[in-house]
Amino acid sequence: MTDLSDLPPVWSGRRGLAAWPAVPLLAALALWAYAVRHTDVSRLDDFGLVTALHPSFWAGLAVLTTGFWLTVRDPRRSGGWSAAYVLGLLVMERATQAVLYPTPLYAWAWKHDGVVEHLLTAGELQTADQIGDMAVYDQWPGFFAAQAALVRLLGVESAAMYMAWWPLVSSLALLLPLLLVYRTFTEDRRLVWTAVWLFCVANWVGQDYFSPQSVAFVLHLGVLAVVLRRYGRSGGGPGRQGQAVWTAVVSVMVVAIVISHQLTPGMLVVSLLALCLLRRHRDWVPVVTTVVIFLAWCLTAALPFLSAALPDMIRSVGDVGGNVATGYGATPTGTGAVATSWAARLLSGSVLLLAVAGVWRQRVLRHRAMPLLLVAAAPLPMFVASSYGSEMIFRVLMFMLPGAAFFAAAALLPKVRTLAAEAEAGTGTEARRTGVSPSAPATGRRPLLPAARRGVRVGGPLLVLLAGTLAFVPSYSGKDRINYFPPQEVALVRQLFDRAAEGSTVVAANRNYPLAYTSYGTIDHYWFLDDDRRHVDEIVKDPAATLARDMAGVEHPGRAYLLLTQGQRANSEMNGQLTGAQLDRVQESVAGSGLFRLVAENGAGAVYELRREGGAER
Repeated sequence: MTDLSDLPPVWSGRRGLAAWPAVPLLAALALWAYAVRHTDVSRLDDFGLVTALHPSFWAGLAVLTTGFWLTVRDPRRSGGWSAAYVLGLLVMERATQAVLYPTPLYAWAWKHDGVVEHLLTAGELQTADQIGDMAVYDQWPGFFAAQAALVRLLGVESAAMYMAWWPLVSSLALLLPLLLVYRTFTEDRRLVWTAVWLFCVANWVGQDYFSPQSVAFVLHLGVLAVVLRRYGRSGGGPGRQGQAVWTAVVSVMVVAIVISHQLTPGMLVVSLLALCLLRRHRDWVPVVTTVVIFLAWCLTAALPFLSAALPDMIRSVGDVGGNVATGYGATPTGTGAVATSWAARLLSGSVLLLAVAGVWRQRVLRHRAMPLLLVAAAPLPMFVASSYGSEMIFRVLMFMLPGAAFFAAAALLPKVRTLAAEAEAGTGTEARRTGVSPSAPATGRRPLLPAARRGVRVGGPLLVLLAGTLAFVPSYSGKDRINYFPPQEVALVRQLFDRAAEGSTVVAANRNYPLAYTSYGTIDHYWFLDDDRRHVDEIVKDPAATLARDMAGVEHPGRAYLLLTQGQRANSEMNGQLTGAQLDRVQESVAGSGLFRLVAENGAGAVYELRREGGAER
């Protein structure tokens, strides 16, 4: 157990009112409420939400961060105030988009909604022979089956009715296991809540959206919390009977992870194996339980997918360069995309550097919190295992973050002392209760440091915390031009799928549009920017003829449709696929060729149908 000491008092004089932390908290939330009422998201540029936000949002975020830092450092304030500030931060971070945008964000969230809808419609799991590569979701159905049940329970039309609020819900769900993990190593609220704050502002990767990963990550931290607190020499389970209960709890969480997500079980296994390197946590029950459940699923329900994917998986092992490289169509292009990408990199890099500084400065943590340090480093070998669709680097960062945030918080705070050392001095209980150093005078107040030194010790970390908090916005919301689909675009795509008969094919530039996987059990999808670059060049050179040839062969009563929307354009331009001029050329060629006819159009895009005689001639 560890604690912090030698902290200067926040106030140099009078105590102030007992409820003063409510003032900056309420002021920040008032500024946020004003900002969301005066922010226009109808015309997003390449900086996404960053340039669209009303200036009062940034002021509110600065007030909230300052109020949190002053509150968390004040030994007279309870942890409840720190918790209130973290909740305020999550509202400003994760609820802003849900309030501002009339439709849910992220093409992948809409995809998962399509999977839930398919499960509700089909009523059963299906194989690759029936639904192609989408069968992978039927082989890991846990999340989707739970969501299908929730849709039925709530009586709503689809998961789209609530998935805009999923980032806030999933982020709130992370707080309990995160607090349990941190309180395993310290009872000092300053270290705990500063670590939680840093975790929230550095968790920009975006896996909190409506996805299996969001739930699996919560359960991953839950398993680690149980293992750290209830297993090994430092565990608290009352003998074999108590351990059996906690093994059952772990097993339930592991089963939920294994049947819902492909990557998280592997991350959990390497984390549990890392803990076994320490004598005090060398209990093989959790890791053996996880491996057995994982293998049982892989060798039964998930075997069809794994059998087909195994050759590629084997080839990627050891290819670190290839596993962290981005492919075609994943390179930020343009000032806004590059700037927000660098903001995310600098934010993650800064937290990792702070974590290194915390390990170096706080020597006691190297011993007392060594399990958490191992858990933070455990995901790194996954770079060797797979590219995970060019996303492995982001997933590794996310799984490292709980431990990294803890040590980064230690770097921002004064020297850490162990509770045992304070107890030997006869003052441990009082130090824990008040946060006052054993060397303080009998009055309970420390001698004041010179004003200059107090300013550096308080102001320096505050500036670091403020910079990280502000950097979260471009890192998390800087690509909202890609991720936001206005109601017109949703209506256009819905009109297309209402029109398309069973057996039809929908062709689009890329899959960045809402409802992209609607009716995937009966309608085929083709995204031409996923093709080899040489074929893409052929399309750009002669769009109408090449696309008509690609789309030919659809049998009656199915028809072939070409869908072009602003979401596809944003993704293509900002990720280095095709420029706006090239996409205009594609649409102009199709519209004027006579091979296609326009069947739907609005301000967000257009739908063209391939004429049967044109398709046959080609």
